[in-house]
Amino acid sequence: MCDYSLEIYRSRPASAGERYETRRFPSQTVGVVAPSDPSTAVCMACDTRLRLEGIPETIQKSSGVSATETVTFARLEPGPHHDGVVFDNGAQVTLQQLGAGVQVTVEDALDTPTVPERQEEVVR
Repeated sequence: MCDYSLEIYRSRPASAGERYETRRFPSQTVGVVAPSDPSTAVCMACDTRLRLEGIPETIQKSSGVSATETVTFARLEPGPHHDGVVFDNGAQVTLQQLGAGVQVTVEDALDTPTVPERQEEVVR
C-alpha cells in the first residue's frame, strides 16, 4: 500500500531484508524509498513487520517508544494520510508524523495476501 498522494510517483513493492528510509516527496507526503532510488516510492502490504531506527525524539516521548523499534505497517484512519505504523505498545503514528530520515528495514514482507484454504465439501 502506498498513500494515495504518492500515486503520481513511480512505485515498487517492498522486499524482506531490504533497507529503506522515509523521505518527503515534492507533494509533501512522507513515503518510504530505497536510498539508491529516492524518486521511487516503496509500497508495503498492511501487517508487514518493520524495524525503525532513528525515530524522532518527539515521537519517542509522545508514543512511549525508543529510538529503535519493531513495528507493524498499517493503514490508519482518519486523516488525509493513511500510511502509518503501529508500535508493539499499541501507539500509532503516520509516516507524516515520523517525518523524513527514519531508517526502515523490512523484517517480514507479505508478498501475497493470506487467503484461508478452501475446505472441500464432502458429498455423501
